[in-house]
Amino acid sequence: MAKQPQKKQEVETTGHEWDGIQEYNNPLPRWWLWIFYACIVWGIWYTIAYPAWPGIKSATSGYLGWSTRANVAQELADAEAANAEINAKLASVELNAIGDDPELAGYARSAGESIFMTWCAQCHGSGAAGAKGYPNLQDDAWLWGGTMEDIHYTVAHGIRNEDDPDARYSQMPAFGEILDDAQVEQVVNFVMSLTPNVNAPQDASLVEAGAEVFDINCSACHGADGTGDIYQGAPNLTDAIWLYGGDYETVKQTVVNSRFGVMPPMGGAELSEAEIRAVATYVHQLGGGE
Repeated sequence: MAKQPQKKQEVETTGHEWDGIQEYNNPLPRWWLWIFYACIVWGIWYTIAYPAWPGIKSATSGYLGWSTRANVAQELADAEAANAEINAKLASVELNAIGDDPELAGYARSAGESIFMTWCAQCHGSGAAGAKGYPNLQDDAWLWGGTMEDIHYTVAHGIRNEDDPDARYSQMPAFGEILDDAQVEQVVNFVMSLTPNVNAPQDASLVEAGAEVFDINCSACHGADGTGDIYQGAPNLTDAIWLYGGDYETVKQTVVNSRFGVMPPMGGAELSEAEIRAVATYVHQLGGGE
């Protein structure tokens, strides 16, 4: 007797219909459901085992005690331990002898670049070309000197800050409180005349009188010829390198109100001696180091 074919069972519908399309009530495959239930169980276990539930001050730590911060701290500690020997050497060798050791010099430049990107690039730029009010570290115009010793001291102690009593310090008077308006106009025109290939005085007829005002009020720091004095932080006014801008109005504002840029000290709590030497080595080799 031939086997009778089974009659195809129609799947029940949910009763939903749209534009002639009916929604069938097909159950999910059993294997799919078991995976779904397993994921729920796994999710509950995960929130218990690992940091997950937020609290008022911190999240639950989880019974496994796993922590991304602890892992990163351990990795940093491992890297510090791996570099301990060469860092000790870098911190103890004579500054000018760092370049005589190719391995030490290479490490100092590489580490110094990383330190620079972390601590210095915000002001001096990622390429160390500086910005308005922040010196370009690639040129050869150095206030307080550009030797390894000079750069190391500047990095360690900073400039005009209140946190380090050994910080570099200089202060230009606000000549708007000392000179009258006519004298300010005269001396600004004289200063502009010191870089004839870049700037021109707004009123050439005031240059001669401005030279006299400059000689009485400014030459003690900037020199009689305007070439400055790096060791007391007085800029050269003849090299066309202007920290805040060299146009007439900006120079006038500088004369009237003065400038007072501040660099924080990197020594002590911020950077170790080896790190200061590394970043000094990196900055020195950028092209402008003396």
